[in-house]
Amino acid sequence: MIPIMQFRARKVNNYDLYANHAWYVPGVSGMFGLLAWLLIGTLLGGILVAIFSRMIPPSVMQNYSMLVAYPLSFLPAMVYAAQKSQKNSLFETGYKLNSSHFGPFKTWQIVVITVVLTYATMASADYVNYLNFKLTTSTPGMKEFYDSVVEMLGNMTGGPFWSSFLLTAIFAPIFEEWLCRGMVLRGLLTKMKPTWAIVLSALFFAVIHMNPWQALNAFVIGVIMGYVYYKTGSLILTMIIHFVNNGTAVVLSQFSSLKEVDFWIDIMPVGAYIVVSVVGVLALVACLMAFRRIPLEHEHGNIDTVTLSID
Repeated sequence: MIPIMQFRARKVNNYDLYANHAWYVPGVSGMFGLLAWLLIGTLLGGILVAIFSRMIPPSVMQNYSMLVAYPLSFLPAMVYAAQKSQKNSLFETGYKLNSSHFGPFKTWQIVVITVVLTYATMASADYVNYLNFKLTTSTPGMKEFYDSVVEMLGNMTGGPFWSSFLLTAIFAPIFEEWLCRGMVLRGLLTKMKPTWAIVLSALFFAVIHMNPWQALNAFVIGVIMGYVYYKTGSLILTMIIHFVNNGTAVVLSQFSSLKEVDFWIDIMPVGAYIVVSVVGVLALVACLMAFRRIPLEHEHGNIDTVTLSID
């Protein structure tokens, strides 16, 4: 008979990112705990950048500092979640961060639907984001705040194309989806009604962007990603949505004629903009109806429980 501690060792020593955190299922208080660890990690990243800035030329630091600081900001939360998961692994049920419930669809079909869903969401939300921008920047002092945010984001991603793409389209989907869907939403789905879990996790996703312009767009797409995760249990699909959304923005920013464009309404004729918006809404509804066809296998969504293996 294998001693109980061997079960533990086999699970904890698995270097699969998903498996190492499966037994930590945070609720609302855990969500705030993860946010606190994220803030601590951000502080540590800032300190590390400050130290490096004394040893590395400013031009290099400006272009590449975020490639170090950004992943580091998530490290304390990941270590904390892994330790909590290890502690809980012998006594509580674990839930996989990534499952693959695609219902009647093949993998390639659900990926195509997911990509279309992403662009449809971007088209549908453009006017809402435009109105949010106009409303908030008309408030005294907010336009200056907006300009400072744009400048800050430009400094963070102002390096070569490959570094901006790596940071925005690769690192952000991996780390933010681990946190916002893989940890927060997965936990909330097991503790409250799905609608509230999806909305609360989307609010969390909006808050970590720390400005009202990115936050609204993050909330909208966070709700969409939350629904996709609820129906499929797939963290990979939400990473694809995040990748397509961010990657498209980075690629378009490389065109000189689009560098200063914030919204499509700024450059498209009114008639064409209306057509694109309507098509976007129709495509969004069609894609969501496709995901609706995926049957739910659990009350908390299609998130699989973890089975104990002694192989």
